[in-house]
Amino acid sequence: MRRFAFGYGSIVGVVIIGTTIVGFFLVDPEAIAGLEWLGYLVMFAAFALVFVGVKRYRDEELGGVIRFGTAFKVGIAMTLVASAIYVAAWETTQYLTDYRFMDEYAASYIAQVEASGASAAEIAEERERIEVAVERMENPLFRTLVTLSEIFPVGLLVTLFSAAVLRRPEALPA
Repeated sequence: MRRFAFGYGSIVGVVIIGTTIVGFFLVDPEAIAGLEWLGYLVMFAAFALVFVGVKRYRDEELGGVIRFGTAFKVGIAMTLVASAIYVAAWETTQYLTDYRFMDEYAASYIAQVEASGASAAEIAEERERIEVAVERMENPLFRTLVTLSEIFPVGLLVTLFSAAVLRRPEALPA
């Protein structure tokens, strides 16, 4: 199981962080606040490999039959590996870019609020809210937990789906 967890989990983590890093170089920092949906789309696409990994584990190691609990363990192990890679790579990227992301994100967010035609009071309220968020993200533990909370739920959903579908031997037989 470890081979599958580390193999597929590593691929998922590298695909997600690689796409994210490439995206930072291609996207205008002023538009970054509106692209969260793209990040989650990439995560879901990459986590499809968890489904593939659980299926291959079922077919190659268990003769085409797997229980929900076993499928869940394999999938969650892949998710944990991918999440650890994502968090470590994100922290490394932040360090190498002098932790500029949150400042750029905040500026982009405020620019979007201003462009939306919000009142001066609404803009001031949003500015204060985003400044608090930027301040909180300076804490490494908080930042790590926030980063983990971005990726882990996506992997958990895919893991639950994979375990539910693949526990049935007739679902995509070997």
